[in-house]
Amino acid sequence: MMAADNPRGAMFRVVVPNQPSRVTNAELFFDLVFVFAVTQISHTLLHHFTPLGAVEVTLLFLAVWWVWVYTAWVTNWLNPELTPVRILIFLMMLGGLVLSTTIPGAFEGRGLWFALAYAVMQVGRTAFWLFATPRHRTAVRHNAIRILVWLSCSAVFWILGGLAHAEQRLWFWIVALTIEYVSPAVRFWVPKLGFSSVEAWAVEGNHMAERCAGFIIIALGEAVVVNGATFAELDWTADNILAFLSCLVGSIAMWWVYFHKGAEAGSERISKSAESGRLARLAYTYLHMPIVAGIILTAVSDELVLKHPTGHSDVRTIVSTIGGPLVFLVGTILFKHTIRGFLQLSHGIGIILLMALWWFAADLSPLWLSVATSAIMIVVAVWESVSLGSKPEEAAER
Repeated sequence: MMAADNPRGAMFRVVVPNQPSRVTNAELFFDLVFVFAVTQISHTLLHHFTPLGAVEVTLLFLAVWWVWVYTAWVTNWLNPELTPVRILIFLMMLGGLVLSTTIPGAFEGRGLWFALAYAVMQVGRTAFWLFATPRHRTAVRHNAIRILVWLSCSAVFWILGGLAHAEQRLWFWIVALTIEYVSPAVRFWVPKLGFSSVEAWAVEGNHMAERCAGFIIIALGEAVVVNGATFAELDWTADNILAFLSCLVGSIAMWWVYFHKGAEAGSERISKSAESGRLARLAYTYLHMPIVAGIILTAVSDELVLKHPTGHSDVRTIVSTIGGPLVFLVGTILFKHTIRGFLQLSHGIGIILLMALWWFAADLSPLWLSVATSAIMIVVAVWESVSLGSKPEEAAER
C-alpha cells in the first residue's frame, strides 16, 4: 500500500497486520540530542547538589523526558521515512540542542531560551500532527486539538517563567509542568470536545516499547561514558580501578534488570493489548521516568565515587549511590507490575536491602558503598533471571 493511499493519512505509518513497526534511523538520529541532554542534567545535578538544586534539576529532567516521550508518541503514528516528517524531526533536533545547551543556566541567564525552545518544540510538533491528520479522522484530529490546547496553556507559564527571576521562575515552571503531567490523566478534557476516548489512543506497541528501551540505553550509555571519561583522568591505583569496575558492574546490572526479561515482556504485552494506549500511557510515559531518573542519579554517583573513592561518604555520595539504584528499582518494579500483574519479589528485596544499607552508609567509604550497591543489583538481576527461567513467567515470584 502506498503512503498516499493510506486511509490513516498520507503522512501516517502504514499499518500491516502482524508486522510490527520498527524504529527508524531518523528517530535514532533524533535521540542523539538526548544523549547530550542526559549528560547536561547529570552534570548540572553534580554541581548543584542541594535541596533546591535537586528540585530544579528534577523539573528540568521532567521537561526533557516529556518533550522526548511526546515526540515518541507522535512518531509512533506519523511515518519518519517521509520527507515532511523527517524535516519535523530535524527541526526538533535543533530545538533539542538549544534546550540541552541551556540546561545548566536554565535558572540563571538562559531561562527564557530554555522556555522558548521547550514551548516551540511541544506546540510546534503537535500543530504539525494536527496538520498531517486528514479531516475524516475526526477522533484523531480532536485529540490533536485537545493536546494543542493544553500545551499552549502550559507554554504561557513556561515563557512567563523564562521572563521571571529565579524563585518566581521555579513556581511558574512547576505550574507549567503540572498542567502537562495532569493532562493525560484527565484525558485532555477541553470544553465542547470533552474527554478523549481510550480507543483513539491506540499505538503500535512494539515501536513504543523499542523507543523507550532506546532511551534507557541512552541513559545507561551516558553513565558508561562518564565512567570512562572520569577514569581516564585518574591514576590507576587499586582503589580507582576497583571503583571503576564497581561502577561498570552496577551499570551492567541495571541493564540486566531492565532488558533481560522486562523489556521483552513489555513489548509482547503492549503489542497484544486491546488498550495499547492506556498501557503505553502508564507503563511507558509515566513509569519509565523513575527508571531513567535512577540511572542519571547513579551516573552522578559514579563520578563522585571515582574522584573520591576513600574516606567517609558525604551526603551527596550517599544520596546518589543508594538513591540511584533505589529509584531505578522502584520504577522497574512498578513497570513490571503493570505488564505482568504481580510484584517482582527480587526487586522488592533489593529495595529493602538498599534502604537498610542507608543506616550504615556514613561508616563506609564511597568505594565500598558503591561495591555494596552494585552487589545488591547483581543479586536482584540473578534472582529474577533464575526465578523467571525456572518456571512459567505468569507464576514466577508470586
